[in-house]
Amino acid sequence: MKQPVLQAKIPEGKKIYFSSDNHLGAPTAEASKPRELKFVAWLNEIEKDAAAIFLLGDLFDFWFEYKTVVPKGFVRVLGKLADLRDKGIAIYFFVGNHDLWMHDYFETELNIPVYHNPQVFEFNDKRFFIGHGDGLGPGDKGYKRMKKVFKSSVFQWLFRWVHPDIGVRVAQYLSVKNKLISGDDDHIFLGDENEWLAAYAKRKLQTNHYDYFVFGHRHLPMKIDVGTNSSYHNLGDWIVHYTYGVYDGTSFELKEYNPN
Repeated sequence: MKQPVLQAKIPEGKKIYFSSDNHLGAPTAEASKPRELKFVAWLNEIEKDAAAIFLLGDLFDFWFEYKTVVPKGFVRVLGKLADLRDKGIAIYFFVGNHDLWMHDYFETELNIPVYHNPQVFEFNDKRFFIGHGDGLGPGDKGYKRMKKVFKSSVFQWLFRWVHPDIGVRVAQYLSVKNKLISGDDDHIFLGDENEWLAAYAKRKLQTNHYDYFVFGHRHLPMKIDVGTNSSYHNLGDWIVHYTYGVYDGTSFELKEYNPN
């Protein structure tokens, strides 16, 4: 089935912003609070000219929605996202491998649509292929198998029977300590020809043209040309690099947030 294209025209003087991989709550809530405050400061700064904001996953280092319970904390960033939506700024959330158990909380409480798979958007006649990036491209077979287990309705049903005080604590520990479960890779640039999300982008270009592929997950800000007038961009993270993407209607650029 052909993937739908979400189309929009960027108003004059406005921009589209992209961010990924905050991992709020890691390694502890206290340790990640300065990063949360910095991210909220960035949201305050871009509010003046943001037409839309894309959050490409792993905003939290762990997230699980019980029927009536969500993880404690993150009130500053959640409050700011609610404020931006109330002011009419579009926000799109793509789940990552650390918050893949997100369901309808963002949609019902914040009016923010949540996507579990990559989507195609078109801004000013430029086609964007957007997603978190986990499980795409060649390799990473162990994580791909693990992801199928985590996404299964049976596993999630079983996990809901664990008391939140226990379930959240265990999951947070595994998320921080266990690379197999987290799905994180070593944060080393593999080269233009070996970056697996670039390889995935090249394969997608065999059937359709996209001007920009935008992903997170790798925690490394990078740009790789993957075809004629087509480029892959990784957003980096808000742990080490504090980088984000911005599209002004003409070009896409990676920037580092350095508040005064």
